[in-house]
Amino acid sequence: MERVDPITLIVTALAAGASAGAIQALQDDVKEKAIAAYGKLHDLVKRRFRGNAAAEVVLSEYQADPETYAGGLTRKLTEARAADDADLLAAAKALMDLVDQAGARAGKYNVTITNAKGVQIGDNSIQVNRF
Repeated sequence: MERVDPITLIVTALAAGASAGAIQALQDDVKEKAIAAYGKLHDLVKRRFRGNAAAEVVLSEYQADPETYAGGLTRKLTEARAADDADLLAAAKALMDLVDQAGARAGKYNVTITNAKGVQIGDNSIQVNRF
């Protein structure tokens, strides 16, 4: 199974948490945990974006329309070096462990990257590097 890159993990988890359908489809005992995990993830992203008004707006807009604002959120998370934030990645993984248990069991949301340059992990992605 292919794994996702750190930024995609965060964006995917935020989309899952913002989706009423994804949360409502869960069993009651898991639903509360997922809501709490989404709240923690969202708060950590907001904290990461603190002081960057444009990033804060993109995060807010993403909640309302993930499909339209995914690219902008991905850029802002990359600029904010969110991939280096262990707490943020752990919160995103914790949420995905709840909302996509099959993917989590298969290791899809396990991400470990250290001292990397030009790394790409994920489903159906394209990358161009010039170093």
